[in-house]
Amino acid sequence: MLTSLLNPLYFSIFTFLVFAYFLIKWLTSSPAATGKNPPPSPPKLPVLGNLHQLGMFVHRSLLPLSQRYGRDLMLLHFGSKPVLIVSSSAAAQQIMKTHDLIFSSRPKFNPIEKLLYNSKDVAGAPYGEYWRQMRSVCVVHLLSNKSVQSYKSVREEEVSLLIAKIKEFSSESLAVNLSQMFCYVTNDIISRIAFKRKYSKEDGEKFEKLLGEFMRLLGCFSVGDFIPWLRWVNWINGFDAALDRTAKEMDAFINGILEEHVSSLGSTQEKEQGNDFVDVLLHLQKDHNLAGNSLQTDSIKALILDMFAGGSDTSSTVLEWAMTELIRNPRVMKNLQNEVNKITNQKSTIITEADLEKFHYLKLVIKETLRLHTPFPLLAPRETTQDVTVMGYHISAGTMVLTNAWAIARDPQTWKKPEEFLPERFENNGIDFKGHDFEFIPFGAGRRGCPGVSFAMPVVELVLANIVKSFEWELPDGVKGEDLDIAETFGITTRRKNPLLAFAVPTSL
Repeated sequence: MLTSLLNPLYFSIFTFLVFAYFLIKWLTSSPAATGKNPPPSPPKLPVLGNLHQLGMFVHRSLLPLSQRYGRDLMLLHFGSKPVLIVSSSAAAQQIMKTHDLIFSSRPKFNPIEKLLYNSKDVAGAPYGEYWRQMRSVCVVHLLSNKSVQSYKSVREEEVSLLIAKIKEFSSESLAVNLSQMFCYVTNDIISRIAFKRKYSKEDGEKFEKLLGEFMRLLGCFSVGDFIPWLRWVNWINGFDAALDRTAKEMDAFINGILEEHVSSLGSTQEKEQGNDFVDVLLHLQKDHNLAGNSLQTDSIKALILDMFAGGSDTSSTVLEWAMTELIRNPRVMKNLQNEVNKITNQKSTIITEADLEKFHYLKLVIKETLRLHTPFPLLAPRETTQDVTVMGYHISAGTMVLTNAWAIARDPQTWKKPEEFLPERFENNGIDFKGHDFEFIPFGAGRRGCPGVSFAMPVVELVLANIVKSFEWELPDGVKGEDLDIAETFGITTRRKNPLLAFAVPTSL
């Protein structure tokens, strides 16, 4: 047979037949042959699809492509995986409201499977009964308004400690690493609410580093997820090893927490100190009726990680960018300081959560920060559960969906001067970030919208109000605010590339 194929005539026939086979396969699967109308798509390469057109910051790379090929919807291929790109508020409304049920599942990714106990968390679980039960546990037992309010004293105490730490730096004329401070305070708040304790400085720094690596890996591109026959690349480049190491270290940390809580479950100490998140989950595990079915230990671990990933990382990222923009925009900083002084009557006391409802401009500043620096520029990917037609285009079952919330929030057809930081744009403007207005969806919308928004926002408001009230801020080396860098790093959230350093000058109140 081999000798026959080497004969020029037989080789030519063989080559022609192979070519004809793939040509017929391509023609019969083309839109014209199937009668389907897929969304517009740029040309793709064999094997890679459109992966070569993505830069380090995928949300930025997608914007010019969507402007050229499909302002509302665009179909790309990441390797062999079809990916629908959603780039307008009209298209987002179709995906997250009109056809929300069909677009409510999640694709499977190796990093999420390894780091989140085979997608046992709320954010990554595929749509179905398990996901509904876990979301119910979070919304009813962990993130209800009553639960959020019950931890008010924890937030106020930790913010007071933050202000005291910054004053120590100020007294020694040392620059404050605000990026680090925001991570510390949000981690300490979550730790006390979730575990009823904080950790030593050394342990806290270890956990902060571990959480940072955890978030980085969650946002990394895994070659094998999109080009299965290249899965071995993840082993060669060390990605699989990093996933295994981080998953093991995080699991050991969470196991230690669970062991502490199991040993004190039902004790006098627990009753005196009250229940934290872990206590609530362990009680639900014992009571099958509350959770519908027995709550597995891996599910508890995954939910705890969701709380940290969604609560701590998001809050510190928003605070980091809010202070960056306030320092870059002295006019906005002055307006906010004037509001703070007016509401507090220039008293030197710490602002409490009871004061927050009086603030108006503060909320505009936070909204504008979320718009300009969307913490999750690409919302968590969705996946279609069946064929569907959206805006006249055919979307096949199993298509991954990426919503470019960053692009939607900078759409010049919706926002005037979209690249500028202008909190006043939300004055007399009913658009909010709670998932009802699709021009502004930093936390998503519909069934898969983030359930923890009400948990994160009091932290952001309380910290920002107090550090603006207590200090004037100056950049090192005489750098002017307008020259402050705004370079980003990549990951599941978009943080500053370089730490935000500034000198704190206590206000003379």
